[in-house]
Amino acid sequence: MKQKSIAAFLLTAALGFGQTPPAANPKLPFVYTKWKQFTKADGLPNEHVFAVKSDGPRLWVGTEGGLALIDKKSGKVTKVWTEADGLPWRAISGIDINHKTGEVWLALFGGGLARFSGGRFDHWHQMNSGIVNDVAYGVAVENDNIWVATTAGASRLNTVSGEWTIYTEKNAPMEEIWNYGVDYRDGKIHLAVWGSGVLEFDVASSRWKDYLDPDGEMEIDLYRDDGIVHVITTGAKYIDKALWVSSYFGVCRYDGRNWRAYYNMDSGLPSDFNNNLAARSGNEAWFATDKGVGAIMDAASNTWVTYTRDPKSNAGKAVVSRDKTVLETIEMGLNLPNNFIVSMDVDGNDVFVGTSKGLAWGIGEGYYAGVKDRPKQVAEIRGGAK
Repeated sequence: MKQKSIAAFLLTAALGFGQTPPAANPKLPFVYTKWKQFTKADGLPNEHVFAVKSDGPRLWVGTEGGLALIDKKSGKVTKVWTEADGLPWRAISGIDINHKTGEVWLALFGGGLARFSGGRFDHWHQMNSGIVNDVAYGVAVENDNIWVATTAGASRLNTVSGEWTIYTEKNAPMEEIWNYGVDYRDGKIHLAVWGSGVLEFDVASSRWKDYLDPDGEMEIDLYRDDGIVHVITTGAKYIDKALWVSSYFGVCRYDGRNWRAYYNMDSGLPSDFNNNLAARSGNEAWFATDKGVGAIMDAASNTWVTYTRDPKSNAGKAVVSRDKTVLETIEMGLNLPNNFIVSMDVDGNDVFVGTSKGLAWGIGEGYYAGVKDRPKQVAEIRGGAK
């Protein structure tokens, strides 16, 4: 009995007190292994991709030097607009589509707001309209209204009446007025604001709600999962009644009752510095970091896929992890043109990644949501699963 007790103790110590050993064949997420890249050599006007928006068979790409249109069927850049072609401003920082009218709306980084319709650009700026500032980071279509996130507040254009409404610290709960991002879904506008967390505007009631870090600490997240990870936010997406938030200090998710924070130290997030995000569902979100793409594929089990590119060999790699335990590492050919990710979009089975050196298109043949039993695609296994 004594020898058996000692053996049991040693086994428990080896595994860790109160811990379950990693499963030999864990359920795994879908991994994108087929990618297509677009650079200037492929027709982009500039390789610094500020914005990307999927629109059915089309893909709109906003760069530092113009607008590009990619035909998904042919997989080629079919049209480019620069200032010489009538584009009001060279740098495009945000794109949204009015699916009712087919209009393409552009946030211009230094040029205000533009609409592309019927082959013509219309332009709104501080000298000819009520927009609050010309440095625009994002744009969102909300019914007959267009929202613009700017460095001096948010602007809302009613396209029927032509009237503008301005939201600043005077009429909205903005402690700061630098708006990084705007998104509309399910009757709610979400603004990501530098120093003010995330602001939610209920369209039906015209009421505001703010999401702030309750501990009030700018340097650290003092209490885990008590609210938004940081008040300096860069993006917010609301889908399936879940709110995903990106910041320069980590990312988080709110399901309406509970918050969950994610950091590089305890998840597959490649860096805590996040420029943007895209959300496919309340269970899956993609984060644009300065060190690659971090995709949480199953929030319920904290399962991630991290995509990076080796700058020396140009080879791509995907690392599947649960919490911080690596389940598999998949070596592949080209995936990302660069690890500094600026913009993202997901549509159907595919994912689109804008980087500082071009665009990546992840083709989701065989995509499935969440995790399931599948053979490992592993080229090299590290961590607990052997």
